[in-house]
Amino acid sequence: MTVKFLQATVVAVALSLSVPVSVQADTSITIYSRAQPGAVNPDLYRPTGGSGYFYGQSLPGYAIVRDDRKIELPRGRSEFQLTDVAALIDPTTVSFGSLTDPDGTRVVEQDFRFDLVGTAKLLSKYIDQTITVTQGRGADQRQISGTLLSIDGGMVLQREDGSVEILTSWEHVRLGALPGGLLTRPTLVWDVTARRAGTHDTRISYETKGMTWWADYNLVWQPSKRNDNVGTLSVGAWVSLVNQSGTSFPASRLKLIAGDVQRAPSAQSNAYLRRQVQEMAFAEAADVAGFEEKSFFEFHLYTLGRTTDLPNNATKQIELFPQADAVPAIKRLIYNGFPQGRYASYGNYDRNFGAQSNPKVDVYLEFDNREKGGLGVPLPAGRVRVSQLDSADDSLEFIGEDVLDHTAKNQTIRLRLGSAFDVVGERKQTDFLSDRSRRLLEETIEITLTNRKDQAQAVTIAESLYRYANWEIVDTNVPFTKIDSRTLHFDVDVPADGKRILTFKVRYTW
Repeated sequence: MTVKFLQATVVAVALSLSVPVSVQADTSITIYSRAQPGAVNPDLYRPTGGSGYFYGQSLPGYAIVRDDRKIELPRGRSEFQLTDVAALIDPTTVSFGSLTDPDGTRVVEQDFRFDLVGTAKLLSKYIDQTITVTQGRGADQRQISGTLLSIDGGMVLQREDGSVEILTSWEHVRLGALPGGLLTRPTLVWDVTARRAGTHDTRISYETKGMTWWADYNLVWQPSKRNDNVGTLSVGAWVSLVNQSGTSFPASRLKLIAGDVQRAPSAQSNAYLRRQVQEMAFAEAADVAGFEEKSFFEFHLYTLGRTTDLPNNATKQIELFPQADAVPAIKRLIYNGFPQGRYASYGNYDRNFGAQSNPKVDVYLEFDNREKGGLGVPLPAGRVRVSQLDSADDSLEFIGEDVLDHTAKNQTIRLRLGSAFDVVGERKQTDFLSDRSRRLLEETIEITLTNRKDQAQAVTIAESLYRYANWEIVDTNVPFTKIDSRTLHFDVDVPADGKRILTFKVRYTW
């Protein structure tokens, strides 16, 4: 079905005798993200069809939009319309106020009108009016004029002779004078009364869905030539923003909130959301103003030091902070021979539980988020991708990725990158005794680490004492560190192309 309008031009129609004039807005946008750390599923922000205004409904985030603009207001009561607003606006959060004369200017009523014009909507305005429809093409073309009775499942026309035509397809439709009340874009409407006529500095703010952001970190690991377990990292950070709100925001001031902001089931006011921000300072690039971070309340607010364009239906990336080089880091190998171990509330007497062995030795990169190491900044949650330079052709090769939760400065960061190829482990139970009459259980564990590298490797063996809350190590050939009430760490050096065996005996009582 093809429909072409030959006479009607669709415009937004003013609803009052005096419509104030708005000039150039100063727009500020604060984006809140509910995206989980890591890559966001592209299906959440890739348009798949339908109305372009509603792609962003499923995005895990929202934004507070604030427009500061000059408006010519007449004295007395008038109506002001604003059409360049997000389609996914929450009408309950809309506010309009005069900064010039706040006491003498007030809003009597405000509306959000989103019943947008379309083919069916426009035709519905012509029910009981005369229209002309063209069917067919070339020699088969014919024109039918009549009163439009219905557009339900097609078009029903009543001819001048009283006959009725039911049309299921047509090429062109000629309509009469354009009816009022049609909107081409979502529109905010205020019924305003002003004591003072003239130019007013006004502030318009609202919350909208369809916007989100997340952080992506790119790290380059450079191991030491003498010891590949120590080295340095280059740390780069980028912000990815998605705008599917239904409108573009040119030359806008941008702010990002990092942190777990509580959301009540019902919509919250702008005043509530504006309280939920925090501060600190990033170094800026020498030639381009970057993000500055400030502290207020219990979150982090990142403010871009320049304006930026946020086009609708687009993804944008901005550098979060200048790359930090030569950040000291170490590679750690951690072996958990029975990672499925779970703590028993009332004792676990099963001899075979824990006899399974995990051969994988996990690989981690560990570094401190401290100023003396080249960082020392709050890091928003995001995905961390790590690469290493291949000296054979000077290309960066991907070696693993992990996700980073919101991390304050001066914290230690540990990223799991995978499992070692040349270092493997074996865990087995060599002795077991259970004597319930004496309320005693003893277990002896042997762990063997094999290193096929030509360099000795330091490995941390992590053991969870899961059988009962009361325990003691009665024998071990390697010293241990008690991490918490149920976890032990044994640090061992495994010789090059060799093995290292740990044995320990634990006694549980109750």
